[in-house]
Amino acid sequence: MTDCWRNTLKCLFLIAPTASGIVPKPQNTRIISVNLHSILQWDTPRFHKGNISYTVQSKSINFPGDTYENVSTNLRLTECDISSLPAYGDYLLRVRAESENNHSDWVTIRFKPMDDTVIGPPDVKVKSESGSLHVDFTGPSAEHKHDKWPLKQYYGSWNYRILYWKKDSNTEVTHIDTKHNSEILSQLEPWTIYCIQVQATIPEWNKTGKLSRELCEQTTHNGVTPVWIIVTVLIGSVLSVVVSVPICFFSFLYLYRLTKHVFCPSYIFPQHLKEFLSNPPSGSQLFSSLPQEEHLFYDKLTVISKEPKNQSEESGDEASKTAEHLQDSEQEDSDSRLVPASEKA
Repeated sequence: MTDCWRNTLKCLFLIAPTASGIVPKPQNTRIISVNLHSILQWDTPRFHKGNISYTVQSKSINFPGDTYENVSTNLRLTECDISSLPAYGDYLLRVRAESENNHSDWVTIRFKPMDDTVIGPPDVKVKSESGSLHVDFTGPSAEHKHDKWPLKQYYGSWNYRILYWKKDSNTEVTHIDTKHNSEILSQLEPWTIYCIQVQATIPEWNKTGKLSRELCEQTTHNGVTPVWIIVTVLIGSVLSVVVSVPICFFSFLYLYRLTKHVFCPSYIFPQHLKEFLSNPPSGSQLFSSLPQEEHLFYDKLTVISKEPKNQSEESGDEASKTAEHLQDSEQEDSDSRLVPASEKA
């Protein structure tokens, strides 16, 4: 009989929450915050009757008289964006489950954005140049709606820690802290692959950010020019000067002499030619001054006849006289050829 009453009481206690309409509270409440982008999350309670929704409220601990205010109501998802809370505050957040007119108990969690948020990895770029590695990094930034603000502006003191090491080696990791957004890693072995990661550090807040993704880059030569290259370049330069200077000098001298010979000749032009060229005669006078020669054409004619002997002497005398006469005629003709035509007229 006693055991029966005990079992009955247990059944009544188990059925009572459902009968009275009490809703189980959310489980595993937590806050995920990265770069001041904060999300309150929880797990769905075990509840099989009707639909369930959630309400999230917050209040500031910095003001004791402050009351809870709704952050979001009638939520269907098991998370709530609380990034709108001011970054420098200290808050109490609470969430409860609701079904129809019933609701669960509140689940409370404390949240300090500047302390609890996780600093994300910065954006890193690596460039190999002259045996060194040039590392540039920016961010991370806090996103609020459509605006981006560097986290460096929130925390004030801000450093970057650069970690680098040889790839595929057991050498220890070397790190450098800097306040700038870039750094040059020097004194590295040439033609060696180095891997690099960067993270933000905030000494005043005792916070260390997440490491960036691993970037590996090979170094080139160490930037020191070998002596033999310097000597070769120096000798080549000297030879170039020695060869080019005489060539340029003689080329200039040749052009100078050629120009002087063409435009300023050394010989003197005859005076009568200068006068003739300065006042050239006209064409009519040139041709009229030339003597016109007369050309005479003639043939010799000799007549021989038979005559008596007594007359042969006479004929001989006549022939001689004729010959003398012909010679005198030829002489006159030659003299006439030498006399200009104007005198004959």
